This record gives sequence, structure tokens and C-alpha cells, in this order.
Amino acid sequence: MKLALGVKSDPIQYRYSYEWLFDLMAEAGAGYLQFGSFFEMYSLEPEWFARLREQAAARGIKIKSLFTAHRELGGLMSGDPSFERVARDSYRKLLDVATALGVEFAGSSMGGVLYDCADHKPEGMRRSVEFLKEMAHVAHEKGLRALTIEPMSCLAEPPTIGSECVSLMTELADYRAKHADAAPVHFCADISHGYADENRKVVEDNWSLFAAQIPWMCEFHFKNTDAVFNSTFGFSPAEIERGIVDLPRLRSLLDANADRFPVGDVTGYLELNHVKIGRDYTDKTLGAVLLESIAAMREHFDFAP
Repeated sequence: MKLALGVKSDPIQYRYSYEWLFDLMAEAGAGYLQFGSFFEMYSLEPEWFARLREQAAARGIKIKSLFTAHRELGGLMSGDPSFERVARDSYRKLLDVATALGVEFAGSSMGGVLYDCADHKPEGMRRSVEFLKEMAHVAHEKGLRALTIEPMSCLAEPPTIGSECVSLMTELADYRAKHADAAPVHFCADISHGYADENRKVVEDNWSLFAAQIPWMCEFHFKNTDAVFNSTFGFSPAEIERGIVDLPRLRSLLDANADRFPVGDVTGYLELNHVKIGRDYTDKTLGAVLLESIAAMREHFDFAP
């Protein structure tokens, strides 16, 4: 398994241009972009995305993945027919954008059930899984390598624990085995995600949850967090000191499981969203924050080009 380094575009939304980010990535040696969704994305014309591909390629950057930045496609879990319709329509648009960008992987979280409607979770999951099966055929038709989903950190947003991950992916893999015209569904994991209950007791830590996903993992998010997965941040020296995501331990985990991934080329994307948006004293630090975390990751990993 070859590990490549990328950046998710979320932190620049509404404050920096993609050209700015591409230049920074080229300087830092991070060659892959995971394009994060935003409100206007669902209405932009295909030509806009074609221009973005050209801007990236001119700087040696490949837009390899598309993944939602927000929870905007979670309507299938809601039990509200109007939200369900919007989620279905928007997901199809997401796949249109994936085609226009020329990415290999595209997806989102599965959404969540409302806490005061928790008994709707099994029904919501069933709707979401059946929709993923339907969209797997569309993804195959569009030439995507796989659809992706991301396990989250609360039981309201499945899958959350390892057993849910295994059960879900086993069903989806069985479906694909019977349908050659369906793309696989893989995990876009996050090393900072784990499950702590309402009493802040850690039920499943980030390491075991990440390991459970490896047989279906094609990409993941580099991100640091605290002991109960509450706040997320990067890998500056101070953040490494207070965080629980130990980069050498992550490298050892990846190396030990290199032959268990479903793809030979896995990309880890730095995903940072902790810098406050809309303040001169924080917005203007973003470049330095990204470069500092990328430098820390490059110190501990031998990334493929």
C-alpha cells in the first residue's frame, strides 16, 4: 500500500482562493486535494469545475476526491419526506460534480437521526443503505472508483462503532458481489473519530475504530483531537503535546495493515477546521497553520508522489 498526502479544502471556504491553496500545497509537497462541498457547489455550472481542474493541474495538484464538508446530505435519516427528496436530488448533483472534477472517490456521511426521534434510526439506516446501493450503480456508470462514507463520533450518526462499520460494509460488499455494474462503497476514515458516551466515557477509541475500517478504507483524514474526541486541531508542536493522535503510532498501524486495504493507493488528507473564520487575527494565520501540520506529517511518513 502506498500512502499519499493531500489536503481537504474546507478551511479556505469563503476566505482564500483555490489558487492560493494549490500554491501552498505545491510548496509543501502535498499533491492531492479532497474537494469539500459548499452551498454554491450544488448550483455551479460544469465549466467552473473544469477550470478548477486546470488550475490544479497547472500546479501539479490532482483533485482526487470529493467529500461533503457539512451534514447537508443527511436527509435520508431524518424521516421527513421533504428532506429525503432534497438529499436524493443533492446527492445526484454531488456525483455530477464528481464527474466534472474528474475525481476517483466521492461521498458523504450518512447523516443522523434526531435525538428526540432516536427510535427512527433503524428505519433511517435502511433508507440510507438502499440509497447507497442505488447510487453505486450511478457511480459505476460515471466511472468513479468508489463511493465513500465516513464513520462519525455519536450513535445518532451511524456508523459509529466498529461493529456497525463491519455490518454495514459486509452488506454493501455482498450487494456489489452480485451486481457487477455497481461501484464499491469504501470508507473515508478519520483518525480523530471515536465514540464517547453521554458521560464522556470512551466506549471505542479512535485507534480501534480506525483499525476496524481498514478492510474497506480508501482514504482518511489526518486530524488531531482530545481524549473524548470533542475539539479537533492540527499537528503543531503545542497541538501534538495536547492531542491524542500520535503520528508515529499511526504510521505503525498503517504499516502493519498495509496488505489489508482494498486499494493499493491510500491518500491521507489534512482536514483542519479549527481556525476561526471571519477574524483578521485568525484568517491570516491559516497558511502557517496548514504548513506547520503538513511539515509534522512529512517528518513521520514517507509519502508516495
